[in-house]
Amino acid sequence: MDARFDMFANEIAVKFAKRFANAGLVIHQSPLPRSTQELVSLRASQINGCGWCIDMHTKEASAAGESAVRLNLVAAWRESTVFSEAEQAALALAEEGTRLADAHEGVSDETWAAVRKHYDDDQIAALVALVALINAANRMAVIVHQRGGSYEPGMFAAALG
Repeated sequence: MDARFDMFANEIAVKFAKRFANAGLVIHQSPLPRSTQELVSLRASQINGCGWCIDMHTKEASAAGESAVRLNLVAAWRESTVFSEAEQAALALAEEGTRLADAHEGVSDETWAAVRKHYDDDQIAALVALVALINAANRMAVIVHQRGGSYEPGMFAAALG
């Protein structure tokens, strides 16, 4: 199935994408570890079924040195031994922040306490913003049927340059 709409060929979509990317740059430049950023983005994208974002974040993480074992186990992070307690807290926040409609309380107090234990205020601000941003990106890509498979590391930044 082809994409329904080319978000990189429409003037309004490109203007929005540049501003969206600038918001992402704030997170990228934050003290939240890059590996955590990619793992969180990958997990939310898996939950949302966004092939484009799964492709992008898997390849960006790999290019940044993330291991294939850890990338392959993100979907089953609770049943694996390769993630730190801090990463587990971030992945739990990503899941609960992505599945808001599935729980009456949204993010649980237990998950929030784990996040507070492992991250400082600047990292938490980046983590919360990241969960919101990746969910928005997932929705845009899924709506227009942007398919995964063709992404190359750095491609998104180059397209918006």
